[in-house]
Amino acid sequence: MTTATAPRDVTADEFAERLFGAALGTLEILSIYLGDRLGWYRALAHGGPASAADLVARAGGDPRYAREWLEQQAVYGILEVVDGSGEDSADDRRFALPAGAGEVLTDTSSLGYLAPLARMLGGSAVQLPALLAAYRHGGGVSWGQFGDDARESQADMNRPWFERELAGALQGVEEVDAVLRRPSARIADIGCGAGWSSIALARAYPLAGVDGYDVDV
Repeated sequence: MTTATAPRDVTADEFAERLFGAALGTLEILSIYLGDRLGWYRALAHGGPASAADLVARAGGDPRYAREWLEQQAVYGILEVVDGSGEDSADDRRFALPAGAGEVLTDTSSLGYLAPLARMLGGSAVQLPALLAAYRHGGGVSWGQFGDDARESQADMNRPWFERELAGALQGVEEVDAVLRRPSARIADIGCGAGWSSIALARAYPLAGVDGYDVDV
């Protein structure tokens, strides 16, 4: 026989600490959004350590903001400072993107690729006024209102799984796999988004005809 344990009351200080931690995480996500959209993570991953001036030369942007972003990313532990000397000026200080973080933030083929998640949350946050109106008066916020950030991020996050796992998942369902392998098979991919699922289906079943459909492209 098991007995239920009554939940412990959370103190105001504990809840305040939880809320503050969530706020810090939100700011971190927003900074990742900037680095992803500006191409700064990719510039660091492909070009190696960079100062603010180096980063702007590779990917564009304003040097002052680039420096602020690099320093903030180092404070968060996303980037590493590699200048090697405390005597270097702040403008000359160089920053590197470690391999693990680089995979998550820039490797579009990795199952761990999650940079688009920041875009998804950013695209959702700007719809808070519309969501507030829906909560007050009913209705809703359509997917189409969320724009490119939400639409592209969903496609980009799903792409690695479609490319690497979808074929194997379908092969594991023998009845479905057998039908799709027929030369006369036709596949209608409803809600295909950017089409990565349709492409993966066509590669997995080259004898089948694949058509992708989506109202939001």
